[in-house]
Amino acid sequence: MTKIIGLTGGIGSGKTTVANHFIGAGIPVYIADDEARKIMQSPEILREIEKIFGSVIFKNEVLNRQKLAEIVFSNSDKLKQLNAIIHPSVKKHFGNWILNYKNSPFVIYETAILFEGGSYKDCDKIITVTAPLETRIERVIQRDKTSRENVLKRIKMQWTDDQRLGKSDFVIENINPEITKSEVGKILKILKIQ
Repeated sequence: MTKIIGLTGGIGSGKTTVANHFIGAGIPVYIADDEARKIMQSPEILREIEKIFGSVIFKNEVLNRQKLAEIVFSNSDKLKQLNAIIHPSVKKHFGNWILNYKNSPFVIYETAILFEGGSYKDCDKIITVTAPLETRIERVIQRDKTSRENVLKRIKMQWTDDQRLGKSDFVIENINPEITKSEVGKILKILKIQ
């Protein structure tokens, strides 16, 4: 049976970089955030979102993701409500996706909220990506063209590295690109012999 390897880390830690190394090594990788974004465009999901958040998060009948983010990252209850709409659909989509990889010894399931959403319970092993707080903040500011305050709000809504590390089998400190790539290689060797 195909094993599920969870890949997680706080915002700005570099999960995508690590995921890309696995993809480059020929390992199937499921990026949950990408799929969640696609799922959020479906009419039935948009209706559910509008029921909870109102029409204020729509501009010209298009979901204003930035406005939605401002709301959910300032209110943990609203974030839970949004996740309750999106996560069941992502889980179902992943269940269908993994059927395409029945012959793979393992796949990578990449998500920022592996622990917060409970998906870690479905994983055989877990990899956490870390980076110093200031590095993470700078990466997200550059990537999302956002403010330090917005990044800190998002970080506050996620588990801390200490919380993640206690439940992880592998840890990659993503500061130096060459070392990160080497760490992925080491983990791959271990996963292939288990």
